[in-house]
Amino acid sequence: MLEVPRSDHSSTSSWLPPVGFQPSVRRMHCQNGYVPMPRQAKVEDRKQRILLDLARNGRLSAERISAELGISIATVRRDLNELESEGRLRRTHGGAIPLEPLNYEAFKHDSSFQEQIGQHADEKRQIASVAAELVRESDTIAMTPGTTTTQIVRSLPLKAGLTVVTNTINVPMELSNRSDISVLVIGGFLRGGWFSLVGPSALQQIAHLIVNLVFIGVNGIDTKWGLTCFNPDEAAFNRALIGRAQRRVVVADRSKLGVTATYEFWPIDQIDMLITDGGADDEQIAPFMARGIEVRRA
Repeated sequence: MLEVPRSDHSSTSSWLPPVGFQPSVRRMHCQNGYVPMPRQAKVEDRKQRILLDLARNGRLSAERISAELGISIATVRRDLNELESEGRLRRTHGGAIPLEPLNYEAFKHDSSFQEQIGQHADEKRQIASVAAELVRESDTIAMTPGTTTTQIVRSLPLKAGLTVVTNTINVPMELSNRSDISVLVIGGFLRGGWFSLVGPSALQQIAHLIVNLVFIGVNGIDTKWGLTCFNPDEAAFNRALIGRAQRRVVVADRSKLGVTATYEFWPIDQIDMLITDGGADDEQIAPFMARGIEVRRA
């Protein structure tokens, strides 16, 4: 029951609302009845649903959003405009698409770099969408460098008190418009390949750090050789970072499954979950499930 406050001069008599008075309270249904739902919470929840659907599908029309959320086209346009101003999507005529990769000028004409960004791009977006659902309010999360983990950054939900730990220079750029997220950048020597900062100083900075969840990108994951990458400095940093995490989740598209790179940095039996894309067949994921690893296909 909604209580209406009495005025100071009517403490001895019952307060009567004016004719036609209707409390302006938004409500949501819950198990024990109805409770007030703040308008801002409703707006943020709606925005988050738009972002999750966009991450899964790669493109959304205003008409589809309107139908699925039961809101007007005008409201959809307002939400999309706000999300674009927050740096979370790109508006198109009649809808929206995910943000394009940032234009790193030095790599603009680097064909191998551009190929790395574009390879399995849809699958990486879908993996990132599933991974982002694991993030909880007030979490401190970390992620290793890479294209898939960068997609997770773009899919992060609106959660109060979220902190992101990164040893890359591109992730802070991606999150520069996200005032709801605190970003801790681990410094070190710059390694070109994927903007990572490594070396002794980086290792020292995370020596006493504790994170709730780490998302791990790999060049290969194999049941015998574990998690692997191609650079020894990155392997050393990844090993130290993962060791400071309470929960460890590997994000890898199907092209990385059963593959071994040059440097092993973490054993297979000490990860909690593997998230891969929906194109991974049963034969590819069976060896990991046999080792007791939870596998999710996006």
